[in-house]
Amino acid sequence: MKIKQFLQFLTQQLTNWRRQYKGLRRKGKLMRSPKSKTHRRELLRTVLKNIILFLSKTNDKSVGVASRRYRRKQERALQSKTKSVKTKSTIYAVALDWVHEQCSLVILAIALVSLTGVIGHRLYNQTQIQVGNPAPQTITAPYTASIEDQKKTESQRQAVSQTSLQVLMINARMNEQINENLQKLLDDGNEIRTVAGAFPFFDPVVLSISTQRYLRSCPDSEWKALLIAVENTKNQQKKGTGRTAASSAPNQPLTPQKTKPVDFSQNTDFTQAVAELESYRVTSEKNLSLVISQISQARQRYTQATTKLLQLETVTPEPLYEESVLLDLSDEEWEKTQMGIHQSAERILTQGIPQGLPKNILQDAVSLQLQSFVPESAESLAKNLLLAVLKPNLQKDEEQTRENAQKAAAVVPPVMVKVRDGQVIVRKGTPITAWNFKLLEHYHLVRREVKWQELVKLAGVIAIAIAIFVWVERHVNYELRQRDRLLVLLLTLSVPGLVTMGLPYTTWSALGLLLGSFYGPILGLTVVGLLLPILAISLDISKAALLAGVGGGILGSYIAQRLRSREELALLGVAIALTQGGIYLVVKILIGQAFGSTWYLVLREAGLFALSGLGWSVVALGLSPYLEKVFDLVTPIRLAELANPNRPLLKRLATETPGTFQHTLLVATLAEAAAKELRCNVELVRAGTLYHDIGKMHDPLGFIENQMGGPNKHDTEIKDPWKSAEIIKKHVTEGLVMARKHLLPTAIQAFIPEHQGTMLIAYFHHQAQQMAQENPSLTVDDADFRYDGPIPQSRETGIVMLADSCEAALRSLEASAKPLAEKRSLKDVSTEQALAMLNNILRAKWQDNQLIDSGLTREDMSKIAQIFVDVWQQFHHKRIAYPKLKANGAVRNS
Repeated sequence: MKIKQFLQFLTQQLTNWRRQYKGLRRKGKLMRSPKSKTHRRELLRTVLKNIILFLSKTNDKSVGVASRRYRRKQERALQSKTKSVKTKSTIYAVALDWVHEQCSLVILAIALVSLTGVIGHRLYNQTQIQVGNPAPQTITAPYTASIEDQKKTESQRQAVSQTSLQVLMINARMNEQINENLQKLLDDGNEIRTVAGAFPFFDPVVLSISTQRYLRSCPDSEWKALLIAVENTKNQQKKGTGRTAASSAPNQPLTPQKTKPVDFSQNTDFTQAVAELESYRVTSEKNLSLVISQISQARQRYTQATTKLLQLETVTPEPLYEESVLLDLSDEEWEKTQMGIHQSAERILTQGIPQGLPKNILQDAVSLQLQSFVPESAESLAKNLLLAVLKPNLQKDEEQTRENAQKAAAVVPPVMVKVRDGQVIVRKGTPITAWNFKLLEHYHLVRREVKWQELVKLAGVIAIAIAIFVWVERHVNYELRQRDRLLVLLLTLSVPGLVTMGLPYTTWSALGLLLGSFYGPILGLTVVGLLLPILAISLDISKAALLAGVGGGILGSYIAQRLRSREELALLGVAIALTQGGIYLVVKILIGQAFGSTWYLVLREAGLFALSGLGWSVVALGLSPYLEKVFDLVTPIRLAELANPNRPLLKRLATETPGTFQHTLLVATLAEAAAKELRCNVELVRAGTLYHDIGKMHDPLGFIENQMGGPNKHDTEIKDPWKSAEIIKKHVTEGLVMARKHLLPTAIQAFIPEHQGTMLIAYFHHQAQQMAQENPSLTVDDADFRYDGPIPQSRETGIVMLADSCEAALRSLEASAKPLAEKRSLKDVSTEQALAMLNNILRAKWQDNQLIDSGLTREDMSKIAQIFVDVWQQFHHKRIAYPKLKANGAVRNS
């Protein structure tokens, strides 16, 4: 019996001490201020005092009346402080708390071992014998074996790879450029020929093409001599027929010549032209002057064309057009020449022009191609044009050449070296070469060991990092559960885990985004910041890659919890991608690796880091809902989704219990305002308040707000305060059943019992007392009329408890004010009256120890009362008193 009493007393005392400890830690008085030692001494002194008190109670029967009174006083004080403890709270609950604390140590130990194991993986199977170190002893081969000399094998394969034929491919871009340049040259030729005019310019039957070519291009002196010769021939023919000079006045020479003309009789083209003109004159003497005029025009156009051609030749580095060829070709020959040039160029480019091809070979190839497509007279011109534009258009096909080199290297057999039994591999004191190490490894003579000293150093660094994390966790007032610590550990292990598997594009962005979203920016930044130095000194990882990943993780940790929609988180993923790619590129530029021949590799890596940041952000967004469910987490986004009035449970609440739903909305308005002012989790308060009374759906008419002015079933049907109290209390238990059925988070479920705490159901308790006074056989136990609790364990649930109590009082105050408002001689209820009433309510809750575990202070009570009154005034502000109207619309005096 004494043992049972002792256990009960110890249970109550430990519970009280635990509350005191939580209150001191919440206020920051433990391990923070210089007075922490004083508080701990006071706590220890209280423990010793109560133990002595108990011992004196059980062992000293001769204690005086004063001491018994003191003990009874202490017992009453303890009983008053333990009203909020559940009936199931025994010594076993204290034991479970102790086990819970030990679980924290287990999780920390698991974190230390797992992080050390993953990050220090390279320290496990290390060899004692290292290349370059002296051999500890002379080592011989235990048996004969053929061992591949990988160095010689690789050397031979590289030699074969380098000597393998290169694969060439056509450079399409170069072909386009060559064709464009060629077309430009031909367009210039067409422009010059347009200036010269059509050729032949006269009927070839009358004047041969060669004669027309001569007449158009001959010098002016020959042209004048030709005209004189034609005129003289005409005069001679006239004298022979007896005609006088006077009678031939209409046929005066076209160009009179007083000087003696030069003799061009030896020029074949000259004589032929005179002959053809004379012949034409005989056939059609009247049109000879027209022919002469047409020839003169052709000569003028030819002169203009040659001038333009000379101007063009001065622009080009080398003369391409030959005047005698370009302008002497007929229009038909020029068309054939252009077509032949294009065909020849197409064939040559299709066959390909390699780099370093000798010039004479290219010239011969061009000449052979032109013989088939170009008139003989235009071959030289076409050759000049093609040689001016043709360039090497074959480039190395890197991929195909590499494949051929790999195939050629794969055929090379490995170089095998035969090592005989007893052959000395390395002598004592001789430096170990790479080949010696290969032989020792083949014979399993390499001594491998775990670098325990390095592992211990790494474990020490990680232990310090874990201690820093725990310190930050306790000082940001965010108490992590064991499942939370486990999730943080798993997410943290993903970063070095992927690096050890050879993937540099690790999960930095997902780590920062998830930790920031689940636990806030401080814990997220702490984890990312602690991982940076550990990975930098422990793993062989590029510093640019490390900084890029850390930059994305920091951005995600800092911003994630501020966002309120999945769309905003998706945009954050894009920002993380740009951050990671940008940081990688900037670091490479700063160290000078982005300006060499490998600049394209740097750009590619920057792009891959950006894509990895976006990809892991998408993975994090996809995993987030599942992690929230599995680890029972509440994020701002999930709370916003739970607060959606279209959720099935809230739709039922609005439909089945409309009065409760309106009450819930008003309570939510009051609680949100107070939570915002006290810097609590507003989203959690909003969502928790919406679900705090869902249990009333089990019996809607059992609560007065849903009776809509109808009869009260407690007065007409039940008439038993004990049963009525059970109905009222049942809305808590039924609410928890509904919450679990709909998989609401634990943080939301906590609002259902904690908003009532262990408060007394005063109305029915008073009825029961009245009935007990009338009937002495009835006994009233306060426990029958108190909620089962627990009392509020957080500031958020404490605020909802106060808002729930004050909302009903404010509603009753408004109802009592309406009759007064109708009387114009009385004013509305004053703010001072409302504030005084709320302060009384809050004081009663405080004195009933309902808020002892909530973290709310006495100063907060005054702030909350004022906030509630301010919100109530916003909803029930004064309105203008409109005049009453008679039936005919006239204003009635009042």
